[in-house]
Amino acid sequence: MFVVAHISDLHFNGTTHNRGRIESTLQYINDRAAGIDALLVTGDIGDEGLESEYREAAEVLRSPLPMLVTAGNHDDRAPLQRHLLGRDGAAPVNTARTVGDVLLLVADSSIPGSNDGYLTDETLAWMSDEIDRAPADAPVLVAFHHPPVSLAMPFMDSIRQTGEDRLAELVTRHPNITAFLCGHAHTPAVTRFADRPLCTAPGVSSTLNLPFEGEDVINEGQPPGLAFHVLDGPRFTTHFRSVVG
Repeated sequence: MFVVAHISDLHFNGTTHNRGRIESTLQYINDRAAGIDALLVTGDIGDEGLESEYREAAEVLRSPLPMLVTAGNHDDRAPLQRHLLGRDGAAPVNTARTVGDVLLLVADSSIPGSNDGYLTDETLAWMSDEIDRAPADAPVLVAFHHPPVSLAMPFMDSIRQTGEDRLAELVTRHPNITAFLCGHAHTPAVTRFADRPLCTAPGVSSTLNLPFEGEDVINEGQPPGLAFHVLDGPRFTTHFRSVVG
Protein backbone atom coordinates (compact mmCIF):
# COMPACT_ATOMS: atom_id res chain seq x y z
CA MET A 1 0.00 0.00 0.00
CA PHE A 2 1.30 3.45 -1.01
CA VAL A 3 -0.04 6.59 0.71
CA VAL A 4 0.32 10.21 -0.45
CA ALA A 5 -0.67 13.14 1.75
CA HIS A 6 -1.86 16.00 -0.44
CA ILE A 7 -2.32 19.66 0.52
CA SER A 8 -2.92 22.70 -1.63
CA ASP A 9 -3.66 26.43 -1.61
CA LEU A 10 -1.77 27.38 1.54
CA HIS A 11 -1.57 31.12 0.74
CA PHE A 12 1.15 32.16 3.16
CA ASN A 13 0.55 35.88 3.69
CA GLY A 14 2.19 36.77 6.99
CA THR A 15 -1.02 36.46 9.03
CA THR A 16 -1.38 34.28 12.12
CA HIS A 17 -4.71 33.03 10.72
CA ASN A 18 -3.25 31.43 7.59
CA ARG A 19 -0.07 30.30 9.31
CA GLY A 20 -2.03 28.60 12.06
CA ARG A 21 -4.15 26.68 9.56
CA ILE A 22 -1.06 25.59 7.66
CA GLU A 23 0.85 24.56 10.78
CA SER A 24 -2.04 22.50 12.17
CA THR A 25 -2.52 20.71 8.84
CA LEU A 26 1.17 19.93 8.48
CA GLN A 27 1.35 18.74 12.08
CA TYR A 28 -1.56 16.38 11.45
CA ILE A 29 0.38 14.85 8.55
CA ASN A 30 3.77 14.75 10.29
CA ASP A 31 2.28 13.06 13.36
CA ARG A 32 1.22 10.20 11.06
CA ALA A 33 4.30 10.16 8.83
CA ALA A 34 5.12 6.55 9.71
CA GLY A 35 2.15 5.44 7.60
CA ILE A 36 2.64 7.91 4.73
CA ASP A 37 5.06 7.66 1.80
CA ALA A 38 5.13 11.18 0.34
CA LEU A 39 3.71 14.70 0.67
CA LEU A 40 2.42 16.71 -2.30
CA VAL A 41 1.88 20.48 -2.18
CA THR A 42 0.07 21.51 -5.35
CA GLY A 43 0.54 25.24 -5.56
CA ASP A 44 -0.52 28.61 -4.25
CA ILE A 45 2.17 28.44 -1.62
CA GLY A 46 2.23 32.23 -1.46
CA ASP A 47 -0.66 34.65 -1.66
CA GLU A 48 0.95 37.46 -3.66
CA GLY A 49 4.23 35.84 -4.72
CA LEU A 50 6.31 37.90 -2.28
CA GLU A 51 9.78 36.96 -1.08
CA SER A 52 8.56 37.20 2.52
CA GLU A 53 5.85 34.61 1.85
CA TYR A 54 8.36 32.02 0.63
CA ARG A 55 10.72 32.76 3.50
CA GLU A 56 7.81 32.03 5.83
CA ALA A 57 6.94 28.91 3.85
CA ALA A 58 10.53 27.65 4.12
CA GLU A 59 10.29 27.99 7.92
CA VAL A 60 7.01 26.10 8.17
CA LEU A 61 7.02 23.49 5.38
CA ARG A 62 9.18 20.89 7.09
CA SER A 63 8.40 17.20 7.11
CA PRO A 64 10.18 13.87 7.48
CA LEU A 65 8.38 12.82 4.30
CA PRO A 66 9.64 13.27 0.75
CA MET A 67 7.92 16.53 -0.22
CA LEU A 68 7.16 17.64 -3.79
CA VAL A 69 6.03 21.19 -4.49
CA THR A 70 4.81 23.06 -7.54
CA ALA A 71 3.47 26.52 -8.33
CA GLY A 72 -0.04 27.90 -8.60
CA ASN A 73 -1.49 31.06 -10.10
CA HIS A 74 -0.72 33.08 -6.94
CA ASP A 75 2.93 32.05 -6.96
CA ASP A 76 6.08 33.60 -8.38
CA ARG A 77 8.28 30.82 -9.69
CA ALA A 78 11.68 32.38 -8.98
CA PRO A 79 11.36 33.09 -5.24
CA LEU A 80 9.38 29.88 -4.71
CA GLN A 81 12.17 27.79 -6.19
CA ARG A 82 14.92 29.79 -4.50
CA HIS A 83 13.50 29.47 -0.99
CA LEU A 84 11.81 26.06 -1.14
CA LEU A 85 13.75 24.05 -3.71
CA GLY A 86 17.21 25.61 -3.79
CA ARG A 87 16.93 26.31 -7.51
CA ASP A 88 17.71 29.48 -9.42
CA GLY A 89 15.64 30.91 -12.24
CA ALA A 90 11.99 31.12 -13.25
CA ALA A 91 11.62 27.88 -15.20
CA PRO A 92 8.45 25.83 -14.67
CA VAL A 93 8.43 24.20 -11.25
CA ASN A 94 8.54 20.58 -12.43
CA THR A 95 9.79 17.70 -10.29
CA ALA A 96 9.93 13.93 -10.80
CA ARG A 97 10.63 11.57 -7.95
CA THR A 98 10.32 7.82 -7.54
CA VAL A 99 9.23 6.75 -4.07
CA GLY A 100 9.12 3.00 -3.63
CA ASP A 101 7.93 1.80 -7.01
CA VAL A 102 5.66 4.81 -7.68
CA LEU A 103 6.69 7.66 -10.00
CA LEU A 104 5.45 11.05 -8.80
CA LEU A 105 5.33 13.76 -11.45
CA VAL A 106 4.60 17.26 -10.16
CA ALA A 107 4.12 19.64 -13.08
CA ASP A 108 3.74 23.40 -13.23
CA SER A 109 0.43 24.44 -14.80
CA SER A 110 0.83 28.12 -13.88
CA ILE A 111 1.08 30.87 -16.48
CA PRO A 112 3.14 33.82 -15.21
CA GLY A 113 0.91 36.87 -14.93
CA SER A 114 -2.32 34.93 -15.40
CA ASN A 115 -4.81 33.04 -13.22
CA ASP A 116 -5.45 30.45 -15.91
CA GLY A 117 -3.63 27.15 -16.18
CA TYR A 118 -1.80 25.46 -19.05
CA LEU A 119 0.84 22.75 -19.34
CA THR A 120 3.40 23.77 -21.95
CA ASP A 121 4.50 21.40 -24.68
CA GLU A 122 7.92 21.31 -23.02
CA THR A 123 6.41 20.25 -19.69
CA LEU A 124 4.33 17.55 -21.36
CA ALA A 125 7.42 16.27 -23.18
CA TRP A 126 9.33 16.23 -19.89
CA MET A 127 6.53 14.21 -18.29
CA SER A 128 6.56 11.69 -21.14
CA ASP A 129 10.34 11.33 -20.97
CA GLU A 130 10.23 10.72 -17.21
CA ILE A 131 7.59 8.02 -17.65
CA ASP A 132 9.63 6.41 -20.41
CA ARG A 133 12.60 6.19 -18.06
CA ALA A 134 10.57 4.42 -15.37
CA PRO A 135 9.75 0.70 -15.44
CA ALA A 136 6.87 0.02 -17.80
CA ASP A 137 4.68 -1.26 -14.97
CA ALA A 138 5.47 1.54 -12.49
CA PRO A 139 2.34 3.37 -11.32
CA VAL A 140 2.47 7.08 -12.14
CA LEU A 141 0.71 9.81 -10.16
CA VAL A 142 0.54 13.17 -11.96
CA ALA A 143 0.01 16.36 -9.95
CA PHE A 144 -0.40 20.04 -10.88
CA HIS A 145 -2.31 23.08 -9.64
CA HIS A 146 -5.16 23.74 -12.08
CA PRO A 147 -7.91 21.14 -12.71
CA PRO A 148 -8.19 20.26 -16.41
CA VAL A 149 -12.00 19.92 -16.12
CA SER A 150 -14.94 22.00 -14.93
CA LEU A 151 -16.08 21.43 -11.34
CA ALA A 152 -19.46 23.25 -11.33
CA MET A 153 -17.79 26.30 -9.73
CA PRO A 154 -18.35 29.10 -12.28
CA PHE A 155 -15.50 31.43 -11.33
CA MET A 156 -12.91 28.70 -10.73
CA ASP A 157 -14.02 26.95 -13.92
CA SER A 158 -13.28 30.16 -15.82
CA ILE A 159 -9.61 29.94 -14.76
CA ARG A 160 -9.07 26.19 -14.97
CA GLN A 161 -6.40 24.40 -17.00
CA THR A 162 -6.94 24.55 -20.77
CA GLY A 163 -5.31 22.58 -23.57
CA GLU A 164 -6.31 19.45 -21.70
CA ASP A 165 -6.65 17.29 -24.82
CA ARG A 166 -2.86 17.20 -25.00
CA LEU A 167 -2.72 15.93 -21.43
CA ALA A 168 -5.31 13.26 -22.20
CA GLU A 169 -3.12 12.07 -25.08
CA LEU A 170 -0.39 11.41 -22.54
CA VAL A 171 -2.58 8.75 -20.96
CA THR A 172 -3.01 7.07 -24.32
CA ARG A 173 0.78 6.82 -24.68
CA HIS A 174 1.35 5.93 -21.01
CA PRO A 175 -1.48 3.77 -19.64
CA ASN A 176 0.40 3.34 -16.35
CA ILE A 177 -0.73 6.85 -15.37
CA THR A 178 -2.95 5.98 -12.41
CA ALA A 179 -4.49 9.28 -11.30
CA PHE A 180 -4.34 13.08 -11.54
CA LEU A 181 -4.07 15.25 -8.42
CA CYS A 182 -4.60 19.01 -8.25
CA GLY A 183 -5.71 21.99 -6.18
CA HIS A 184 -6.78 25.53 -7.13
CA ALA A 185 -10.52 25.13 -6.47
CA HIS A 186 -10.30 25.18 -2.64
CA THR A 187 -12.70 22.25 -2.39
CA PRO A 188 -12.36 18.50 -1.90
CA ALA A 189 -13.64 16.95 -5.11
CA VAL A 190 -13.36 13.71 -7.07
CA THR A 191 -14.21 13.29 -10.75
CA ARG A 192 -12.73 11.70 -13.89
CA PHE A 193 -10.33 12.89 -16.56
CA ALA A 194 -9.03 10.78 -19.46
CA ASP A 195 -10.69 7.78 -17.82
CA ARG A 196 -8.59 8.24 -14.69
CA PRO A 197 -9.48 9.55 -11.22
CA LEU A 198 -8.99 13.30 -10.84
CA CYS A 199 -8.85 14.43 -7.21
CA THR A 200 -8.80 18.04 -5.99
CA ALA A 201 -7.37 18.66 -2.54
CA PRO A 202 -9.24 20.83 -0.05
CA GLY A 203 -7.91 24.33 0.47
CA VAL A 204 -5.75 24.74 3.54
CA SER A 205 -6.22 28.51 3.72
CA SER A 206 -9.96 28.50 2.90
CA THR A 207 -12.86 26.68 1.28
CA LEU A 208 -14.81 28.19 -1.61
CA ASN A 209 -18.59 27.93 -1.86
CA LEU A 210 -20.52 26.09 -4.53
CA PRO A 211 -23.21 28.26 -6.17
CA PHE A 212 -26.01 26.94 -3.92
CA GLU A 213 -24.03 27.36 -0.68
CA GLY A 214 -24.39 31.12 -0.48
CA GLU A 215 -23.46 34.41 -2.10
CA ASP A 216 -20.13 34.70 -0.29
CA VAL A 217 -17.13 33.38 -2.20
CA ILE A 218 -15.42 31.94 0.90
CA ASN A 219 -17.15 29.43 3.17
CA GLU A 220 -15.97 30.86 6.48
CA GLY A 221 -17.15 27.90 8.56
CA GLN A 222 -14.88 25.29 7.00
CA PRO A 223 -11.63 24.18 8.68
CA PRO A 224 -8.42 23.44 6.75
CA GLY A 225 -8.35 20.10 4.97
CA LEU A 226 -6.15 17.56 3.26
CA ALA A 227 -6.38 14.43 1.15
CA PHE A 228 -4.85 11.01 1.63
CA HIS A 229 -4.50 9.12 -1.65
CA VAL A 230 -4.06 5.38 -1.24
CA LEU A 231 -2.72 3.15 -3.99
CA ASP A 232 -3.32 -0.49 -3.07
CA GLY A 233 -2.50 -2.71 -6.04
CA PRO A 234 -4.68 -1.52 -8.93
CA ARG A 235 -7.14 0.30 -6.64
CA PHE A 236 -6.83 4.05 -6.09
CA THR A 237 -8.79 5.54 -3.17
CA THR A 238 -8.94 9.07 -1.76
CA HIS A 239 -9.84 9.96 1.83
CA PHE A 240 -10.42 13.57 2.92
CA ARG A 241 -9.75 14.95 6.39
CA SER A 242 -10.60 18.22 8.14
CA VAL A 243 -8.17 19.53 10.74
CA VAL A 244 -9.94 21.10 13.70
CA GLY A 245 -8.09 23.01 16.39
